[in-house]
Amino acid sequence: MGQDDGAGMSLAEDLYLDDGQHPIDLVETLAAAHAWDCDRLTEDQIAMTVEGLWRTYALTLAWNPGEEVLRLICTFEMEPPEARAAELLDCVNRCNDMVWTGAFTWWADQKLMVWRYGLTLAGGQEAGPDQLARMISGAITACERFYPAFQLVSWADRAPAEAIKVALAEAWGRA
Repeated sequence: MGQDDGAGMSLAEDLYLDDGQHPIDLVETLAAAHAWDCDRLTEDQIAMTVEGLWRTYALTLAWNPGEEVLRLICTFEMEPPEARAAELLDCVNRCNDMVWTGAFTWWADQKLMVWRYGLTLAGGQEAGPDQLARMISGAITACERFYPAFQLVSWADRAPAEAIKVALAEAWGRA
C-alpha cells in the first residue's frame, strides 16, 4: 500500500489525476490499483476487503460533507468466549493507549473488532491519495499488529498485560 514504484513516486501519487477529486473517488481508484474487492455503496461511501496476514479485513470509508469528516472503519470477525469479555475490553483499552491515530472498539452484538479513524478536512481541505493510502495502510497495520493479542486474551487465557507484549515485540522487531 502506497509503495514506491522505484521511480520516486508512490502508487498513490501516480493515481492523483487532478485537484478537487472527491475523496471516495480517490479511494475507489486506489482500491482498483491494488485489486481490492470494492463496492461503491453511495456517492459518499465505499466498502472494500483487504487480505491481511491474519485476517481478511472489511473497510468502509464514508465522506460526510456537512461535518467535513472522512471516516474509516476497519472490521474483522471475532467470537471470543463471553467469559473473556472483560479481559478482551481491558486488552482493547491497552491497545488504544499504544496508538496515536484511530482506536479499537468491540461490537459484541455483531461479533466484530472495529478500528475507527476520522480525518477532519475542515475549511475545504482535501485528502490526497498518499494520505488516503496511509489511512488504509494504518488501519490494516493496527489490526495486524494487535490481532494476536486479542486472540491470546480470548482463546489462550492470557492476561491482557501479557498478551499486549506480543504487539510490543512486533513493533520493536520491524525496521
